[in-house]
Amino acid sequence: MIFRQLFEPLSSTYTYLIGCEETGKAILIDPVIASMDRDIEELKKLNLTLEYSIDTHIHADHITSSLHLKEKLKSKIANPIVDKLPCADLYLEEGKPLQIGSIKLESLHTPGHTPGHFAYIINNAVLTGDSLLIDACGRTDFQGGSSEQLYISIHKKLFTLPDDYLVYPGHDYQQRFVSTIKQEKTRNSRLGNNKTSEEFEEIMKNLNLPYPKFIDYAVKGNQLCGVCPDDLPENLQNYCKQMTESYQG
Repeated sequence: MIFRQLFEPLSSTYTYLIGCEETGKAILIDPVIASMDRDIEELKKLNLTLEYSIDTHIHADHITSSLHLKEKLKSKIANPIVDKLPCADLYLEEGKPLQIGSIKLESLHTPGHTPGHFAYIINNAVLTGDSLLIDACGRTDFQGGSSEQLYISIHKKLFTLPDDYLVYPGHDYQQRFVSTIKQEKTRNSRLGNNKTSEEFEEIMKNLNLPYPKFIDYAVKGNQLCGVCPDDLPENLQNYCKQMTESYQG
């Protein structure tokens, strides 16, 4: 199996390129429109054909490139069934693996950051999106988030995975790349070391995080599988700059 962890610096997003060496088929998980050209070049370099673009949830900090990859590469879009996006070609469901060549992707519904959030298991790795981060977790104060639900998702689903499973997050802001289930169970400052649900909810309630600067554009665009708005303010143009340059070139 081919596995690449790719980083988009504007939103500190990790995109995961996973390919089957036998068939040359690939999937991209959480692709970002600002890095679409990079991802296409990576696919070409590895001689892979993109079968599916997959998102863990409806993002609030970047625009997915799923729709434009479909237009450019004839790939398909797979997304969590809970969100039921009309633009998706396939709805992913917990308990129904997606097989792409030798790649077996298993879906876990992990609500809390958003109601429709999914994590994905491939072999001994779990791609946790924005639910479980390295020594942190996704915020729960917008998009129908729930600290109570997130605590249950992490403790009842992610923390029940084998301790040696690798944790690949959807973001990191300190240049960290991978963790393990055991490490997060013991060292995660918000969720680890047997913190109670009440303790976790108190931590989340007092984070006092700023309102996401791109959310009003990203959520609407991602509900359409990746459409950049026409009225994007100049100070946010970089979020769609790569796409604009690509289609002009």
